[in-house]
Amino acid sequence: MKCIKTDVLIIGAGSGGLSVAAGAVQMGADVVLLEGHKMGGDCLNYGCVPSKALIASGKAAYGQQHSAQYGVADGPGDVDYAAAKDHVADVIAQIAPLDSVERFEGLGVTVIQEFGRFISETEVQAGDTVITARRIVIATGSSPLVPPIPGLENVPFETNETLFELREKPKHLLIIGGGPIGLEMAQAHIRIGCKVTVIEGAKALGKDDPELAAIVLDTLRDEGVEIAEDAMAAEIRGKAGAIEVEAKDGRVFKGSHLLMAVGRKTNTDKLDLEKAGIERTKTGIKVDASLRTTHRKVYAIGDVAGGLQFTHVAGYHAGVIIRSMLFALPSKAKISHIPWATYTDPELAQVGLTEAQAKEVHGASLEVVRFHYAHNDRAIAERKTKGFIKVMVVKGRPVGASIVGYQAGELISLWALALANRMKMSQIAAMVAPYPTIGEVNKRAAGAYFSPRLFENDIVKRVVGLVQRFIP
Repeated sequence: MKCIKTDVLIIGAGSGGLSVAAGAVQMGADVVLLEGHKMGGDCLNYGCVPSKALIASGKAAYGQQHSAQYGVADGPGDVDYAAAKDHVADVIAQIAPLDSVERFEGLGVTVIQEFGRFISETEVQAGDTVITARRIVIATGSSPLVPPIPGLENVPFETNETLFELREKPKHLLIIGGGPIGLEMAQAHIRIGCKVTVIEGAKALGKDDPELAAIVLDTLRDEGVEIAEDAMAAEIRGKAGAIEVEAKDGRVFKGSHLLMAVGRKTNTDKLDLEKAGIERTKTGIKVDASLRTTHRKVYAIGDVAGGLQFTHVAGYHAGVIIRSMLFALPSKAKISHIPWATYTDPELAQVGLTEAQAKEVHGASLEVVRFHYAHNDRAIAERKTKGFIKVMVVKGRPVGASIVGYQAGELISLWALALANRMKMSQIAAMVAPYPTIGEVNKRAAGAYFSPRLFENDIVKRVVGLVQRFIP
């Protein structure tokens, strides 16, 4: 058995773990990184990267089929499913070197390609190596949740970990789960020529503002996706190519393939946390505001910390704990400025409080301003006028923003910046956006906040009148 001592030990080489490793080693710390599966974690190999690549294939096909509005004849938009998957694999391959063992060893990180588990409060074993570290970071991420639905164990099904390896196009894809993953994959597959049914036990996109979510859901239905809500799966039966999902209310949905997209579970089973005195919660590992576990020298970041499960959150967590671990400075994680986006077409994005949440917190002091894409000249030119932005404002400061429409995932960044830095609406309004851009939507939303104060204000009008009469 080989023994290693290090400053920082990181368990898991997904987005959060890699960010900590790169930051810590370049700032002078001795770093050991453990990964028993694929470098880059779920995001690179099974999640964000491959899903967006497949969505791009769907957009290309849909664009060909709907180009007449630009004066270009509609095309067939035929998709070679296996070639689309080759495109997905190529995208992963282009990004993979940034997350590779070779890159991180080149930075000076000791990479051990084994799973890690605690064997005491101060030691972690990975293969035939025992590591003792001054600080330990658990960044093991999450995996697709597969609920115990009767019959599922006897039926072939896909998760995000297997879907992108599928080479034959599903004739009719059944998707259990109407959240972001389920709906992104539903639209991608309908556009590349599959029939698609989404089966959701409650409300599709139930965590988002229902007014904005309705625009996305209506669009998917218009494209041919069947979305069945309040359809809790009670039984699954059949075989490859002929699968049935029966809901509790008796509805039966038939398809050729099944994708489980009902959520995520944190990866903690292999860690033997109890040997280090680290407590769990129902959603992951128990952490405080500084992301420390119940063992003061051990941190948990990203999905495994049991909060928002996004790649950019894991990266943000990495910055929080680097400040604490390397510089012994107080550092706490916040969520009020964390944005998220669903990459359907139109996109759906959120940061801070939704309208309903803001009303509950701020009551009568809340103002809600809106601006519609239909009044943006670039959106009109691009035929992308579906959607709007909604900004929740309290005493001149935004406390939340919701956007549905073209490039919503890009537009939300400005509002994340505003919330992170407690900016005022006047600062957003002072920004000059190039014309014509979709980005003007943000500035015009800020303008919508000030318009009634300027143009519907009798005092302002009287002042202007006096100036015009008496100032030469």
